Amino acid sequence: MKTEEIAIYGARMVAMSVYHAIKTLYPNCKVLAFLVTDKENNQPSIDKIPVLSLEDFHQKEVKILIAAQDNYHQEIAAALEKRGMHNYLPITAATEAKLMEQYEQKTEKIPFLHTLRQGEQKANLAVYLSKFHKDRPIRTPFELKDWMHPIQSGAALTDISVCEQKDNIGENISQKNGNYSELTSMYWIGKHADAEYLGLFHYRRLLELSDEDLYRLPENNIDVILAYPAIYYPNIYAHHQYYLSEQDWNAMKQALQELEPTYAKALPKIFGEKLFYNHNILIAKKEIFRNYCNWLFPILKRTEELSKPKGCERSDRYIGYLGENLTTLYFQYHKKDFNIAYTPRHMLI
Repeated sequence: MKTEEIAIYGARMVAMSVYHAIKTLYPNCKVLAFLVTDKENNQPSIDKIPVLSLEDFHQKEVKILIAAQDNYHQEIAAALEKRGMHNYLPITAATEAKLMEQYEQKTEKIPFLHTLRQGEQKANLAVYLSKFHKDRPIRTPFELKDWMHPIQSGAALTDISVCEQKDNIGENISQKNGNYSELTSMYWIGKHADAEYLGLFHYRRLLELSDEDLYRLPENNIDVILAYPAIYYPNIYAHHQYYLSEQDWNAMKQALQELEPTYAKALPKIFGEKLFYNHNILIAKKEIFRNYCNWLFPILKRTEELSKPKGCERSDRYIGYLGENLTTLYFQYHKKDFNIAYTPRHMLI
């Protein structure tokens, strides 16, 4: 990073990850501002750095890093060009992944999967790709690996079929998809799938896993593969406020206290940190995946009962958002118990 003074376009997940990576890896680089289109739904400052609208930022020669999801880059670049800001650099998902790999190696010390040695044994995976009958089309070219299996989430709620495997076969919670989102497929996987490693992806959110990586899993006795964590400011505790009511958050905490008090006790410390596992996507050894499901779903069921209105009286995806928080809680709690490896997430557009 040669530029000493920069601005970052964005003030949420991608921007925070890029900012913290730059702050750690390039201490001589000074961030002048976080730029946003609309200040109304953003903090006035982040780490004492102002959050400004484009209209309020007048240093047009300063390099601007576009730190948002790839599908917004073209729109943001057009807005910058319109205001005479031509010195910008889009931070693609691939660039972000490289930054985060360097950041994690310097801070958390959890390895990226592709850096580990290969062995001669190939892991046996069954990773399910959650699809919904209202998903928008994907424009990104994408090759379905032989270990990826499309599964229709919420199949019980429609007569439309989008793939052969459905989440309403056998023991299931498919009818709860309006609240659980892709977690209805995770429930099905935990009950029915069988392979050395089990996993869940979304139709457009995946973990990057090469053919060579399959030979790294047994060789290095990897227990869990997660996307590198997003970084939030000032910590991840406030993350839920964007997606969840405080009443629903408190219902989840009460369910934790009733069913898993040890984790409830650990929650304030873990959520006082900055690292968060988004999107409910992961791969784990079968026993770990099933143990996680056996831990997760009773908590979510009890949360539904404690919620006002109750889960059976609504359909607003809130349980899916809570699942992300509980994924973070569970795997941060067990990060010294499990042999975890990170890999970039791939966002199809």
